[in-house]
Amino acid sequence: MLLHATCVSVGGKGVLLLGESGSGKSDLALRLIDAGAQLVADDQVFVSNQNGLIMASPAQNIAGLIEARGVGLLKLPHLEKAPIFLAIQLVSRVAVERLPEQAFFDCLGIAIPLLSLHAFDDSTVAKIRLYLSQESV
Repeated sequence: MLLHATCVSVGGKGVLLLGESGSGKSDLALRLIDAGAQLVADDQVFVSNQNGLIMASPAQNIAGLIEARGVGLLKLPHLEKAPIFLAIQLVSRVAVERLPEQAFFDCLGIAIPLLSLHAFDDSTVAKIRLYLSQESV
């Protein structure tokens, strides 16, 4: 299945960035990569169910490319495949709840944790990295 999304791997854990065009998927991915994450796919993410894990991979025609608004397409090292452990729905700043209830993203019959965050908040990269460092993820 093909998703309009971006995916990076943080410490071996795939993070699926979801949102409308212009919501900050690529921008947030670039900041996560700058903090040590690895690119999996930008703009188009293929997902498949492999032994109960959602696996992400890039579309071959754009593998290793990421859009940087104001700069253009950048060629980066990338992973061919990564298991997704977290989905991020990118929302407006006012839509971010202070203490949200646990939510899930259902993809291919597999539910993974879903956070709703604003891509352009300074703390978003830290929130994702700290969430993934928890033992239960």
